[in-house]
Amino acid sequence: MARLPYLEPDQVAPEYRDMLKRNTNLHKLLVNSPDMARAFNGVGNFIRFKSRLDPRLRELAILQVGWMERSEYEFTHHVKIGREFGVTDADIEGLMAETEGKPSKLEPLARAILKGAREMVRDIGMSDATFAEIRQHLSDEHMTDLVLTIAFYCAVVRVLATMKIDNEPYYKEVLQQYPIPGVS
Repeated sequence: MARLPYLEPDQVAPEYRDMLKRNTNLHKLLVNSPDMARAFNGVGNFIRFKSRLDPRLRELAILQVGWMERSEYEFTHHVKIGREFGVTDADIEGLMAETEGKPSKLEPLARAILKGAREMVRDIGMSDATFAEIRQHLSDEHMTDLVLTIAFYCAVVRVLATMKIDNEPYYKEVLQQYPIPGVS
């Protein structure tokens, strides 16, 4: 159960109601601080709609953060979002294999990006070797977007966990296909 209330549009000043167009518990809770919610949404919207980083690779990095952090909310939401951007079941199965240290059929750049995301979750920063490997394929702009995307979603999973934001029931079906270890 969430630690703060989920607000509905009629509980929010009219100038902030646009932030509730995405009818998710995360947005409903964050709008308790509407200006902070607007700033948060600005970063999230840039990542999703304006970043020039390949969207499939971006979503794989976000999924890796959600999987590593055992964030049911983040992982299930981004399985659905990722599918809109070309993430396949084979990609998700590859992510799970890579996380367990097993080989996958993912291309080298995707594997390196997943490794970089794992390092940022576990070790706070990406290793020099992993950064250099990814950097061979991405521009400075793309590298910056990748690192900031991973860092942002490391923050998002901490917000979700601290605020105890409930996952919406219609996302739970994803867990049947991809059960997260340690999440019931």
